[in-house]
Amino acid sequence: MKIKDRLNENRIHISFEVFPPKTDAGYEKVQEATDRIAALNPDFISVTYGAGGGTSKNTAKIAEHIKEDLGIESLAHLTCASSTKDEVRSVIGSLKELGIENILALRGDIPADMQFPSEDRFHYADELVEEIRKHGDFCIGAACYPEGHVENEHKADDIKYLKQKVDSGVDFLTTQMFFENDIHYNFLYRIREAGITVPVLPGIMPITSAKQMKRSCELSGTVFPRRFQAILDRFGDCPDAMEQAGIAYATDQIIDLLANGVRNIHIYSMNKPKVAEAIMSNLSEIIKC
Repeated sequence: MKIKDRLNENRIHISFEVFPPKTDAGYEKVQEATDRIAALNPDFISVTYGAGGGTSKNTAKIAEHIKEDLGIESLAHLTCASSTKDEVRSVIGSLKELGIENILALRGDIPADMQFPSEDRFHYADELVEEIRKHGDFCIGAACYPEGHVENEHKADDIKYLKQKVDSGVDFLTTQMFFENDIHYNFLYRIREAGITVPVLPGIMPITSAKQMKRSCELSGTVFPRRFQAILDRFGDCPDAMEQAGIAYATDQIIDLLANGVRNIHIYSMNKPKVAEAIMSNLSEIIKC
């Protein structure tokens, strides 16, 4: 089933995200985590592409396992900056053969040792979206950045480029993580004013350790509100307490979003079934309402 059709259903949708193992030796552990997350019956599970595209073969393998063996719709990430155009086309063909109907189209990080842009690679996500459209009837998602993309100095430019990406054939958007819901509400207002009308899934990242918080800042430039910083200062040295506090904070964000009319939530569970299970337990009655 295409995710765009599922999002049109008049109910709350919850999805999760997993990432492939860095080596084949770690595949079994990732599959076990994926199976536990799938047991929560999410509307779909997305599978990341891996840094530099290095785990792309396992992206397709896990996405197929989720769809065929677990009976949950899957969303396969696909990045283009780290791969040649021919390599990207090969991956698209493989996903089509496996029956994967949903792709999240991303430019991805540019490898440090690579000259970019180059003629044999897609330069931006909108080019990748257009290429995917040529190869089959896929449902295509893309990323958006409520706090602005780290490479764009002005938010107006960020929204202009987002509109260009959506107009190239994007069916839905998933946001980068954010930790203050007003940022998301303001972002929605601005993109709707710009004519971007596709569904937007807010991406919620449960921060359960100080190390994870630092990594999130480095990757996305996300701003942590003072009340979350206070949680880290108080509980950061106590792993169990920090995990519980991080789950509670993410749950609070989700409840506020749902209370304000948001119907679709994407949770960056990142191979942590315990965290996914705790959040779903906290929401057990809320998502029925």
